[in-house]
Amino acid sequence: MEAPVLILLVSFIACLALSVPIAISIGISTVVTMLLTIPAGPAVTTVAQRMATGLDSFALLAIPFFILAGQLMARGGIAGRLIDFARVLVGGFPGGLAYINIVACMFFGAISGSAVAATSAIGGFMIPAMEREGYERPFSVSVTMTGSITGLLIPPSNVLIVYSLASGGVSIAALFLAGYLPGILVGLGLMAVCGVISSIRAYPAGERPSMADALTIFLKAIPSLLLIVIVMGGIVAGLFTATEASAIAVIYAFILTLAYREIRIRELSDILLKAVETTAIVMLLIGTSTAMSWILSYENIPQELTAALLSLTDSRILILLFINIVLLLVGTFMDMTPAVLIFTPIFLPIAVMLGMTPLHFGIMMVLNLCIGLCTPPVGSILFVGCGLGKTSIAETTRALLPFYAVMVLALLLVTYLPWITEALPRLFGYSL
Repeated sequence: MEAPVLILLVSFIACLALSVPIAISIGISTVVTMLLTIPAGPAVTTVAQRMATGLDSFALLAIPFFILAGQLMARGGIAGRLIDFARVLVGGFPGGLAYINIVACMFFGAISGSAVAATSAIGGFMIPAMEREGYERPFSVSVTMTGSITGLLIPPSNVLIVYSLASGGVSIAALFLAGYLPGILVGLGLMAVCGVISSIRAYPAGERPSMADALTIFLKAIPSLLLIVIVMGGIVAGLFTATEASAIAVIYAFILTLAYREIRIRELSDILLKAVETTAIVMLLIGTSTAMSWILSYENIPQELTAALLSLTDSRILILLFINIVLLLVGTFMDMTPAVLIFTPIFLPIAVMLGMTPLHFGIMMVLNLCIGLCTPPVGSILFVGCGLGKTSIAETTRALLPFYAVMVLALLLVTYLPWITEALPRLFGYSL
């Protein structure tokens, strides 16, 4: 291993061990590596330039808009309406509240583009409701967390925008379309686990609403669900780009929250501040991760790793399995945004050499890293879910084991069956 890369890894791991925030850890290790390899002036200048270059993308403008739209939706009364709609769809089966939780998380995660927002908004209501009906609290927390990650695959998704940047320009619209079937596949797998556990533990079935009540609930949910139609319909029809769609999402979410009268005008300043804080964190992660990725590319790490892997085996199955194992391990201690930016340039050339399209690899990578969000020790959703449910990480992790199994199974299906990812983009005429 080259000395600069060794310095980079050691300093990065040391920062993480000292509980330094991930964005700062990446920045410190990058600067230290540059300082030990070239003079101080050029080193600092190069890192600053690479950070600025990493943020110099029109597509990234979509991220703050989608974050703001998600904040408006999380506070605007949309979650309750989606939960009621999910109750109409799946609430009448044994273990109905678990199904409702997953479906509501899928809807809300897709609309807000944030797994954390979905966990907070849906979990804040569903976890106490499930506990009142006799569901074990670690199980309720596990259902909420794993259901929320589907929103990172079902568009709009900020992490897919980040992957588009890291991969050199894979169509955001094609990525959005490609995420639907894998996201639904994960959701159905999680519901199957809930069905088995609910049957074993004899969890109760929910009440089926009358046709009149179901129609009323559906009509109330339509304005919220229309956001998905407006955003994706406009992008696929060519009416606007993903960035323009994000701005439209903000306007629509704002109008909707005013119509629902769940937010007072004076609360908008708090919502804007929270959106700015989240955007700043994401952009700092993107900037520092881009700089670290540049160093790895400069040291020819992607090329050397490609040659090393192909020298060990030429089996496509084994190499993709190795990539998945590495990414699963990375996801346990690194946030999705830096992981996508750092490891896409490393593994994408290998995947392409094996015949995988960049689109297919992107969905595989995002699904893989989604699992890390609810995996100790650093899973961000894990901490949010445990905080909401007032459970320990150890208890929740035990309850998560069958959900981990089905998510890994979905990951393997997405990895080795390209049509799951590529069917919808091909149907709408996108070149892969």
